[in-house]
Formats: sequence, structure tokens, C-alpha cells
Amino acid sequence: MGDTAEGRARRLEPFRPYLRLLARLQLDPGLRAKVDLSAVVQQTLWEANQVLAHHPCGGDAEPVALLRRLLANNLADEVRKVHAAKRDVDREQSLEEALRASSARLEAFLAAEQSSPSEQAQRNEDLARLAGALERLPEAQRQAVELHYLQGRPLADIARHLGRPKSAVAGLLYRGLDALRTWLVEREEVDG
Repeated sequence: MGDTAEGRARRLEPFRPYLRLLARLQLDPGLRAKVDLSAVVQQTLWEANQVLAHHPCGGDAEPVALLRRLLANNLADEVRKVHAAKRDVDREQSLEEALRASSARLEAFLAAEQSSPSEQAQRNEDLARLAGALERLPEAQRQAVELHYLQGRPLADIARHLGRPKSAVAGLLYRGLDALRTWLVEREEVDG
């Protein structure tokens, strides 16, 4: 695939669920109704395509950092628009740091300790696959898995947030992880 806009778009498209996941994890729940996350993700992918047109990266591992940085900037822009306040550089920097931390938790969730460029590219593909699989979960399971494993929140906190007993949240986590394992193994078998 050549370095055309269409080729770059195809290369970036698998990261759409990953970006939606990071955006969901970082955007305050009170702002979700006011910010169109799909539009933010689309803008991020478009900007990444433009950047890569002028500054091609060396491998498949590098676009993830670019995508996270662009997403942080775009989310900060949307939050600024909602608040209609002066620019808050600290908030923008903390949002980018939070996105980095969420991404690190995703990577830890996959238990990826690779370091070579090909292994980094594989890890990025795994992150995109995990984010896509998370989107397939029923809403309550997805929320429980994201809150517990990706935000590090304890069961009691998740139970309060979801308005369910801890035992129900434990069941959501169990069923959610079971479904994720099944989908990821099936996908690996198809790809492998």
C-alpha cells in the first residue's frame, strides 16, 4: 500500500476503536452528552493522516503516540468549547498524560513486554483489537471492564457507579473477560 491518503487512512482505521476507548475513559461522564466522541475520533484520524502525509513515520509502532497526542489535543479543544473558558494549559497537559496512562493500562492489560519495532507494531495491533472487542461487549460489561481494568477502580466503587451489588459487578467482569478472551482468541486464529 503506497503512501496515499487512502493508504494512510486504511492504515489508521484499525485504531478507531482504540481512540474511542481512550476518549471514553478520559472524558468526564458529565461532558459525554455535550461532546461528540465520534467526531473527535474522526478529526483525530484525519489530522494524523495529514501529519503522516508530510512526516511519514518509520514503522507501524509510531502512529499510536501521534494518535494519542492528537486525541488529547482534540478532546481538550472540545472541553474548552463546552466550558467556553480561557485556555487551560494544565488541563490540556493533564489530559494528554491521562491518555498516556490509560494507554499504558491497556498495554499492561495485554501483558505486552515487547520492545522491538515489530513487537511494538504487534502490540499496537493487539491494542486496536482489544478496543474493538470491548466495543462488542454489552454496555454494563464494557463499563465494568473499563472501570476496573483500565481505570483501576475497585469493585465497591464500580458497584456504586453502576448501581449494582458487588456480586453483580463481579459477574459482569467475569462474563466480560470471558467474552473478550473468546473473541481475541478467535480473531488470533483467523489472523494467524
